[in-house]
Amino acid sequence: MKQNMSRFCISILLLTVAFSANAQEETTKDSIKLKDKYGLRLGVDISKPAISFFNDKIKGLEIVGDFRITKNIYAATELGYYERDTEEDYINFNSKGSYIKVGGNINLYQNWGKMSNEIYVGVRYGFSTFSQTLNSYSPNFDGTYFDEHTIFPNLDFDGLTAHWAEIVIGLKVEAFNNLYLGSSISLKKMISQEQPENFKNLYIPGFERVYLNDTGFSFNYTISYLIPIFKKNK
Repeated sequence: MKQNMSRFCISILLLTVAFSANAQEETTKDSIKLKDKYGLRLGVDISKPAISFFNDKIKGLEIVGDFRITKNIYAATELGYYERDTEEDYINFNSKGSYIKVGGNINLYQNWGKMSNEIYVGVRYGFSTFSQTLNSYSPNFDGTYFDEHTIFPNLDFDGLTAHWAEIVIGLKVEAFNNLYLGSSISLKKMISQEQPENFKNLYIPGFERVYLNDTGFSFNYTISYLIPIFKKNK
């Protein structure tokens, strides 16, 4: 009888120790909370220098940045410079100027663990100040028997401006600690623009090609670095 009682007491003691150790382990795990990083992320669009390398008629540089406001909301901006020599049917011209785009992104991706990636949708307001130079053009006389005649006016149109809105869809992946690779596509709609007399804006810095109904699109590939400022619990 005493032997059975001793075994029972030892069993209860072992169970108590095991339960206590497991509870302590769970408490330790719960006390280690993962944190989200908040800060300023700065980078550059690497596609524009790459295009400039292969096409000497295009020059451009775009700096990108964002700041995390809440768990899924980011303030974002892009600013840059763009120059392009364009030769199309009957016309040759140069477009150059600077631009800025401001807005925000909403991250739709649910990160787990220590991940800090984004699949986002955003909006932007864009503004550009630029110039157009009409180098040459050939009047299009349909059905004429005369040889084509090229005119070289070399007209400069300075101080032009344009305003537009964008919807942005993109992603950012943390490749290394605080270093991000990203890509996005922007769908644009012109709000207002100044145009040269008798000459339509076909390219606008920041907006790029102006299509039918004053719409457009662009893309970028970015590399950026996060400067952490503070952290919050996930």
